[in-house]
Parts: sequence; C-alpha cells; structure tokens
Amino acid sequence: MRRRSPLPPAPLPQRDGIDPVRVRLPADPQGAWGTVGEHLVERFQGALGAGRVAAMVREGRFVGVEGVLRGDEPYAAGRFVWFHRDFVPEVPVPFAVGVVYRDERIVVADKPHFLATTPRGRHITETALARLRRDLGLPALQPAHRLDRLTAGLALFVVRPEDRGAYQGLFAERRVRKEYEAVAPYDAGVALPVTVRSRIVKERGVLAAQEVAGDPNAESRIELVERRDGLGRYRLLPTTGRTHQLRVHMNRLGLPILHDPVYPVVREEEPGRESGDFGAPLQLLARRLEFTDPVDGQARRFESGLRLAAWDGPAPSPELSAQL
Repeated sequence: MRRRSPLPPAPLPQRDGIDPVRVRLPADPQGAWGTVGEHLVERFQGALGAGRVAAMVREGRFVGVEGVLRGDEPYAAGRFVWFHRDFVPEVPVPFAVGVVYRDERIVVADKPHFLATTPRGRHITETALARLRRDLGLPALQPAHRLDRLTAGLALFVVRPEDRGAYQGLFAERRVRKEYEAVAPYDAGVALPVTVRSRIVKERGVLAAQEVAGDPNAESRIELVERRDGLGRYRLLPTTGRTHQLRVHMNRLGLPILHDPVYPVVREEEPGRESGDFGAPLQLLARRLEFTDPVDGQARRFESGLRLAAWDGPAPSPELSAQL
C-alpha cells in the first residue's frame, strides 16, 4: 500500500480562529484551463460569483506553497492552493465560553446555548472552536465531539493534533459517560425511569431527525429527578450519540424539552439564528463528562458550571478571562 505524502502546512495563518480553505488543483487531461486564474474562476464562481473570484485573484488572496498565485500562471494539476473566504456578518452570541479545565492536551469548555461547537453553514466565527482558538491562543485546537448549537454544557477539545484520535476514539467507542439535564413537562402517566431505544435518521439540511423502522441505533435512559409546577427536571443518560437523540427521545415520551424549536413542531426559524432573540434557550444541558484519559490512564470527571434557567433561574455567564 502506498503511503500518502504528508499535506504541506498552510502558508496562511488563521483568521478569527478559522483555518484557510485548502484545495488541490485537479487533473486536466483535456486542457480546459490554460491558467490558474481560469480554473479558480470556474471552480468558485457558483459560490462566490465570477467577478468576486477574479477580484480575489487580483488581490493576491489565493496562495500556494511558493507564495501568492498570479492569475496568469500556467495551470499545473496537483498544486495546493489556500485562501480565506469572506465571512458573512453573524449575529453575535452574547454569552461567554467558560473553561472548566485546561492542560497541555485538552480543554473542557462550558459552551453556552446558541453557540455552535464548530464552523458549519451560517455559523463560522460565532462558534466555540473559533472563540477558544483566538482567546486561548491555541490555533491547533480541535473538537473531540460536538454539541448541538442550542444545547449548553461541556464540550471536550484537543490541544495537539497527535492526540486528537485518542480522544475522539473515546466517543466513537462509547467509553465516555455523558450525563445531561433537561427541563420538560411532567406527566404522571409516563413511567420513569425508562430506557428508550429507536432508529434515528437525520438528513443533512433537514432540521428534524426522524425515527424510522429498523434496528435501533440510539439508546437513552430517562430519569425524573424532581418535579414542581407542572415541570420536571430530568437526568438523561445517552449510550449512543445520534444527532438530536435526547430531544427526539424526550419528544417520543410526550415530554418535549422546554423551548425546543424543532420537536414536536418545527418552527420556521431557529432562535438566535437570524433575529438575535436569545430569550428562550433550549432547556438541555450537558452536565457531566466522565472517562479514563487515553493518554495517561487518569480518571477524569468534569461538571458544568452552567444551569437551566427554567429550573434554577438565570445564572451569570462565566467570564472566560476569569477561568484561564
């Protein structure tokens, strides 16, 4: 088996905690592109517009290993090219990212509601990853797993690229005990505790996940901790990690999580995405993470400092600078 050559390091630094886009010029057996500029315009005109791409070429925004690419350079397949896309202004999420723990290998963050874990779609710079890279000065930081944008609580990030696989493997191999907390309606007719198993499918671009027939791929234990005023505080223990799993399983029990904009009814717009309305966060919190560290064998246990406003009242947002 041929060993892949290591990818060359990016000649551009991160911008606002975001890596430059990397592309490789494809083979061109028909000789369709005489110059690098012709290829870049054709390749990105659908996403950026031909005029904008041409302007970026003139401005020296596309860079190769050897330096800035000129638009009139002869086309050469196999070359790597980097550039920074233009960031569309995003609605600022007005809550800080807390740091629960930090050492030379990992960062355990307390992600607030409404902040995406990693750049994707409309959320690029307003993400936990971009903020932590900037604020902690850790450009190589990567997530070991993800939390939904609307879910708050603990998220594990890896400092060094060589350690990422070990920590990601903990989640892939289900060697992390995850405990969530939720506020939802109380129903005396729902027998708890209960373990819910089902097959969940989530299509990209579709807000709601669906439960379908077939072998279960999602399992959650649901426990009632306490109740008052028609609401319950629930402990949720997922064995698997399907997208929206806990929200789907709570809704299946007839106990949709408070302020859920998708289950049981999909709203036209998710809170905070466009309007900047952050007044009714989803009442779901990743409360605890426990695992055996794959590098040094140490038992790790972390607990969120956040709380759910519907049960405990609003808590002050933790200031990142106070926890470094």
